[in-house]
Amino acid sequence: MDKKTIFSGVQPSGNITLGNYLGAIKNWVRFQEDYNCIYAMMDMHAITVRQNPQELRKRTLDLLKIYISCGIDPEKSLLFVQSQVSEHAQLAWVLNCYTYMGELSRMTQFKDKSSKHADNINAGLFTYPVLMAADILLYQADFVPVGKDQMQHIEITRDIAERFNSIYCKEGNPVFKVPEGLLAKSGAKVMSLTEPTKKMSKSDENPKAYISVLDDFSVIANKIKSAVTDSEGKIEYRPDDAEKAGINNLITIMAAVTGSTEAKIAEEFCGKGYGDFKKAVAEAVVEEIRPIRERYDELSKSKDYLEQICRSGREGAEKISAKTLGKVYKKLGFLV
Repeated sequence: MDKKTIFSGVQPSGNITLGNYLGAIKNWVRFQEDYNCIYAMMDMHAITVRQNPQELRKRTLDLLKIYISCGIDPEKSLLFVQSQVSEHAQLAWVLNCYTYMGELSRMTQFKDKSSKHADNINAGLFTYPVLMAADILLYQADFVPVGKDQMQHIEITRDIAERFNSIYCKEGNPVFKVPEGLLAKSGAKVMSLTEPTKKMSKSDENPKAYISVLDDFSVIANKIKSAVTDSEGKIEYRPDDAEKAGINNLITIMAAVTGSTEAKIAEEFCGKGYGDFKKAVAEAVVEEIRPIRERYDELSKSKDYLEQICRSGREGAEKISAKTLGKVYKKLGFLV
């Protein structure tokens, strides 16, 4: 009970990439020892883009299997499916009434997704950050692990929480804990294999651009083999040199999966060719992913176990979130 609370989640809207694993989920596993961890499958967020219903259900369970396979322990962390806990939608509506249009219009994610899905610029896409704020505030989270590109979502969550508290809690005892973004001290920023100046993304239309943790090992090797490098032919880590973005990315991946540093990797492979280095990177990545895949395959045969995790996760999440929502409703004057 003395531990701080961490909340985070991933959308089941695409492949979980090596970047997702190294940059986020691997750190979530470490957090379990020092924090109360709450991790969700964010399927409600996924529907701002049209989804195939059967595929969404499958990917939601796949994501649960990936969480557990990567080392998130249901006995140590609370795992649940967002749409199974109605308090998320209920609080999101309330918070919509305490969020300003100007705040939402400045969100870069809305601008980015609008340009990619011009035929489906829906209201949910615009108010997406409000649902995210509800996700976080329901569980009185102290910290939310994020990358630098996601800090804007934490900032608007803080603004919404502080606004509500200032209106209804002038005598102290705030309803919402104001969360902080937790930038991981360790966690590789993995870039696209085809455009190494861009972050590796599970929504990339080019499957060669990313490595999925569910890719066949031969596919992983081929993707790394075809990864963009440069014509210089020198294995050197120069993070500020855009011309070396491709080889920098492979060095970063190698360091992350081996526990080494970029400098040591560059020194170890100094004088060797890109072909030999790519082969070594592929082998290291496969060995990192192998136990994840083995555990994933085991879980795929355990439908009853997965359903039990969903049930217990839902119950645990409802117990916490209902308490917060009850406080909100009382402050608003709703009959409870």
